Amino acid sequence: MKKILITGGAGFIGSHVVRRFVSTYPGYEIINLDKLTYAGNLANLKDVETSSNYRFVKGDIVDADFIDSLFQTEDFDAVIHLAAESHVDRSITSPLDFVLTNIVGTVNLLNAARKYWKDSYSTKRFYHVSTDEVYGTLGEDGLFTEDTAYDPHSPYSASKAGSDHFVRAYHDTYGLDTVISNCSNNYGSYHFPEKLIPLAINNIKNNKPVPVYGKGENVRDWLWVEDHARAIDVIFHNAKPGDTYNIGGHNEWKNIDLIRLLCQIMDQKLGRQPGESEQLITFVTDRAGHDLRYAIDSSKLQRELGWTPSLRFEEGLEKTVDWYLENEEWLKNVTSGKYQEYYDKQYGEGS
Repeated sequence: MKKILITGGAGFIGSHVVRRFVSTYPGYEIINLDKLTYAGNLANLKDVETSSNYRFVKGDIVDADFIDSLFQTEDFDAVIHLAAESHVDRSITSPLDFVLTNIVGTVNLLNAARKYWKDSYSTKRFYHVSTDEVYGTLGEDGLFTEDTAYDPHSPYSASKAGSDHFVRAYHDTYGLDTVISNCSNNYGSYHFPEKLIPLAINNIKNNKPVPVYGKGENVRDWLWVEDHARAIDVIFHNAKPGDTYNIGGHNEWKNIDLIRLLCQIMDQKLGRQPGESEQLITFVTDRAGHDLRYAIDSSKLQRELGWTPSLRFEEGLEKTVDWYLENEEWLKNVTSGKYQEYYDKQYGEGS
């Protein structure tokens, strides 16, 4: 049985990856390592938590001794590394947290892999999941490719760029089988409601202001999270050692246009008058160092490994709205903080 460590598996994207691997590959043993910070929620995985090929481990990738002991005990065949501090606004106020988790934590994992895999590099794999924000910003034209030079503008993107460089360095220096993917903005179910789409859904539902930075002119390429999990699956199993792939949804939207579309969908779902929810839009001071436009060219992934996104953004956004409206208890528990009690109830402290 192949034993795979998935870090950050209780988070938004990580929980979808864990679910996919647990459900799709019963012959794999999936170990979900998560520190359970504010963004980690084990309730995201209620549907697979009793699966025979799934196990949760609570721990911090910044703790080098813990990571070393975990690798020594478990003898992993592969790592899919998603654990990260990921919210740009938080990185602006607390950049050191991002350096520790995103860079030091990644290097701790790489060091353990190098140490315990040194006699079997050809049968192991370290897959690092990154972001398109490492590339900086685009003008009105052009797309990020795998050859685009790194130009990060926020502490978050700088920390992810640093971790990417370390992963490549361990491949080039030590021969570790590494793979990197850089994805565009994700959306979908189980998204922590500090991010744009779930925040807007929750605020519209509760008739609260919907904040939009600046004039809402910033453009993002949106990727349905389940398509991202499927891409990670394809890349993990088929990429050549040392390779990099960009993952994009081919869905470029200005923030203000996205929010207006979301308002239209919410008006329809909630039985409101057309245009009613748009009255909640509130323009706020722009974020410091706010990149204008991100857009991914994922043609390499399509050409070499056959992956393409399955949903148009309009369809995916409606599915996302339906999920949040149908899972009010999940959203209520997250916004109230009650979700943080789930670990103690299911696993108990010290387990």
